[in-house]
Amino acid sequence: MDYDIMVIGSGPGGYVAAIRAAQLGLKTAVVEKDRLGGVCLNWGCIPTKALLKSAAVFQYLQHAKDYGLKVEKFDAGFGQVIKRSRRVADKMSKGIEFLMKKNRIPVLSGTAQLKENRVVSVVDKAGKARDYRAQHIIIATGARSRELPALKQDGKKIIGYRQALALQTQPKSVVVVGSGALGVEFAYFYNAMGTAVTLVEYLDRLVPVEDAEISEQLERSFKKRGIAVMTTSAVTEVNTRGSQVKAELKTPKGERELESDIVLSAVGFQSNIENIGLKDLGIQTRGDKIVVNDFYETTAAGYYAIGDVIPGPALAHVASAEGILCVEKIAGKNPAPLDYDNLPACTYCSPQIASVGLTEDQARTKGYDINVGKFPFSASGKATANGATEGFVKVIYDKKYGEWLGCHMIGEGVTELIAEAVAARKLETTGREILKAVHPHPTLSEALMEATAHAYGEAIHI
Repeated sequence: MDYDIMVIGSGPGGYVAAIRAAQLGLKTAVVEKDRLGGVCLNWGCIPTKALLKSAAVFQYLQHAKDYGLKVEKFDAGFGQVIKRSRRVADKMSKGIEFLMKKNRIPVLSGTAQLKENRVVSVVDKAGKARDYRAQHIIIATGARSRELPALKQDGKKIIGYRQALALQTQPKSVVVVGSGALGVEFAYFYNAMGTAVTLVEYLDRLVPVEDAEISEQLERSFKKRGIAVMTTSAVTEVNTRGSQVKAELKTPKGERELESDIVLSAVGFQSNIENIGLKDLGIQTRGDKIVVNDFYETTAAGYYAIGDVIPGPALAHVASAEGILCVEKIAGKNPAPLDYDNLPACTYCSPQIASVGLTEDQARTKGYDINVGKFPFSASGKATANGATEGFVKVIYDKKYGEWLGCHMIGEGVTELIAEAVAARKLETTGREILKAVHPHPTLSEALMEATAHAYGEAIHI
């Protein structure tokens, strides 16, 4: 054997799995065809957050007088914002290079082809192939932008997230199709920078996987910012022949045509499982996902899969957790399976969204008798001082035992607050214990305690 473990792909699942394997004394290698860090570090999580931060700073400048400040001359500087985003991504990718060297993990540059008997053939850019053998092979090849038949991406007028992160000039108008995390983040970014934005969603509300009240608040906030929102609407055809893109839509009010400089397709992701040898190995797939057990073993002995290529939330932190658990099981550490009911989700538009656990509708559907509490940021001293009072915290507790069933937030900074709910749920903390845990004042975190107090009929500040 050349290696104990070979990891195919170096995204947040792959590189984290490789580092944990090396820490456990396993001889490990990573195969990567592009840049270390995968989509998340290079074309996803990190560069988009850099863009969103620039947009937030720009909005602060626009509202400087609200904070008693005077700023007279400033502009969007779209090109420089894009360049900063790329610099941030480059820095993070180089950080992964350092971590690979620190942990003595060789990076094999090229495209991987899986073969029988736990062999990986790595083909470099020159077309030269070399075979390696490993005791265990982890597939972490990630995903790419999904394409709809009526919305084929040409990389210029109909674009995906990669092109959106590298535009050289700011579009005057953009139609964003899809209102998941990616869609609403880009809708906010372009709107904040001064682009006219129309957000189109096939289902009846924005961010449809979130609690219904979160969706309602986000739509109000977006409309207030000037984003045109079209729900229960579908793109049926796109014409790119003229100077403007013409998108034909089917809406509840009939057919409609939208014109814009660019159409951004944000309709989800497609797993990268084609042409890597799965069928020849007898590795079972379902749709575009690889079937695995609780410890990420595929139907072929010695082959594993984690991250976006398996069923479950396509989130960076989930892939990382799966990678760690996978190699710890291989190393004989006897870890417990991942609790997929306690995984946080964060969306970084403005206002931000963060959630974990059941929505109110899901809890009722499951038959729980529940206590629901809400605390608006308009009643928060810290939020008022911040000048950001949009949104609220919503908590859901089981009435009988006090189990924290779900937590849903929308507002500035909530992506930093959700970890309290995740940790408390992991520790099986009850609502009463959250209520009696003293939270510092003035902080946004008080909203969790205040929402819990509201759930139990003990609200003080509302």
